[in-house]
Amino acid sequence: MPAEHAILLVLTNLPDRDTALALARRLIDGRLAACVNVLSGCTSVYRWQGATECADEVPLLIKTTESGYAALEAAILAAHPYELPEIVAVPVTHGLPGYLDWVAGETATDT
Repeated sequence: MPAEHAILLVLTNLPDRDTALALARRLIDGRLAACVNVLSGCTSVYRWQGATECADEVPLLIKTTESGYAALEAAILAAHPYELPEIVAVPVTHGLPGYLDWVAGETATDT
């Protein structure tokens, strides 16, 4: 697969399901992601500004391309309610070729 079509799995968490669904739809409608899985809620435990925090969150699994990552990150930051949201991109090194091609096609901006 060409480098511009390298696939990424991007992770972020939102404070509630409605906010998560709104962001997922924005990313899909903008062709910034081919698919966004809105998962069941989870509890996150983390250190923030010197204190241990515990929060209920809704994780998102976002499939996109490496070439589209900067625009995706900007869209998440623009819509995210957190001061410092988790946005982590993991390269997909293996996967069903047809699925990976589909992700690349659905996020192509020249179609």
